[in-house]
Amino acid sequence: MGRAFEYRRASKEARWDKMSKLFPKLAKAIQVAAKEGGSDPDMNPKLRSAIATAKANNMPKDNIDAAIKRASGKDSAEIKNIHYEGKAPHGALIMVECMSDNPTRTVANVKAIFNKNGGEMLQNGALGFMFARKAVFHLEKFTGDLEELELDLIDAGLEEFNQDEEELLISGDYTAFGELSNAIEAKNLVVKKAGLEYVPNSPVSFSEEQLADIEKLLDKLEDDDDVQAVYTNIE
Repeated sequence: MGRAFEYRRASKEARWDKMSKLFPKLAKAIQVAAKEGGSDPDMNPKLRSAIATAKANNMPKDNIDAAIKRASGKDSAEIKNIHYEGKAPHGALIMVECMSDNPTRTVANVKAIFNKNGGEMLQNGALGFMFARKAVFHLEKFTGDLEELELDLIDAGLEEFNQDEEELLISGDYTAFGELSNAIEAKNLVVKKAGLEYVPNSPVSFSEEQLADIEKLLDKLEDDDDVQAVYTNIE
């Protein structure tokens, strides 16, 4: 992976630190999870994970409570989960995940970003075979017996298990999200970020120069208020 990997990682972390846009996006994820599965985190794994992700990013408790309250309000906006597919410069593939109360506005904005930054929107479904929908959990580094932990989580639907110098990454099929979430909580593991993600089936390497071009498009997409996450096939 080398320097190209480090470049991508550093850029991704820098974007995730844009707190002025991060908190509203975290609040929107909490609101949608609460509306879909109820406002009680004990009975709603997606809401539990959304709250854990928000806390890991230092979102104030008042903001979290307000987002949950908005979900049950009579005047709460109907926010929809939408995804778009496209290509970046140099053929990098992109899945864009959005939460929006105005899909017409969102698709126009996303299309404009692709067009203005050397990319191209594709028809939804075009990249379906290139990505897999996975339940992904980014956890604080585990200091215990990794082999024993991995074996314990297999029964909950674990498929991938990897720890580097910064975090423990756990993933499974999207249908196993609830079971994995419960198992992780039972082990008292600390969640940094969790959710359903698009994982590339065949990651591709790009040069630093190519990554610089691709990053310009990714930055613009992630700056959009309706965009929750952007997934690529970058290795």
